[in-house]
Amino acid sequence: MQRDQLDIKLIALDMDGTLLDDNLEVSAENRQAIREAEEKGIKVVLSTGRNLTTCRDYAVSLQLSSYLVTINGAEIYGPEGELVERNPVSLPLMQWMFDVSKKHNTNFWAISTTDIFRNRMPKAIDQHEWLKFGFDIPDDAVRETVLGLLREKGELEISNSSPTNLEVNAVGINKAVALNKVCEKLDIKMENVMAVGDSLNDILMIKEAGVGVAMGNAQDIIKQEADWVTVSNNESGVAKAIREWVL
Repeated sequence: MQRDQLDIKLIALDMDGTLLDDNLEVSAENRQAIREAEEKGIKVVLSTGRNLTTCRDYAVSLQLSSYLVTINGAEIYGPEGELVERNPVSLPLMQWMFDVSKKHNTNFWAISTTDIFRNRMPKAIDQHEWLKFGFDIPDDAVRETVLGLLREKGELEISNSSPTNLEVNAVGINKAVALNKVCEKLDIKMENVMAVGDSLNDILMIKEAGVGVAMGNAQDIIKQEADWVTVSNNESGVAKAIREWVL
């Protein structure tokens, strides 16, 4: 890939393990590189497994001018903070995943349109609109078992945001699909995107982007699929990637 033939117009950044260091902070180097990219007219889009409540403050503090892809693409927000798209998980599937977590005694979290529930579900599960279910399973054997059940079920988009968890969205919903929609709205092609991430929920956007960058701390499979590997999230790997490929 020739750097001089690239025309990056949009930078898509995962948050945890990527933009954020292990203290969940954005380094001064990352802030500066993002600011310089924005000043050049390049859009910077947070593309995260987090919901709006847990990522909006970061977007505001970085003074980002563009879209937000949240909950792995289950929601897309526009430049004015307006909801552009929502892709829920059906109630029967949420109930089934909750039952699986109980049967296998796993930690879990569930994101609705209004709340995040950790290791508990509301009494009236049917009174909520659901966007994602996550299993946190340190035990490899149990995690493989649950992953097998999820795959067998079908109708689900399965990824992870760390080696010990499983993240489940509605089938066909992922960061790459959401970024394609953002690009359409901005009249940008995916070949004009640099995507940076560290986990399985980033792999499709990394493969589809013009430049796919894996963090130094990324899971091995992400590094194999990426065009380039930067340094870790604790060494301002995002800034290094922006300076290498964009600035």
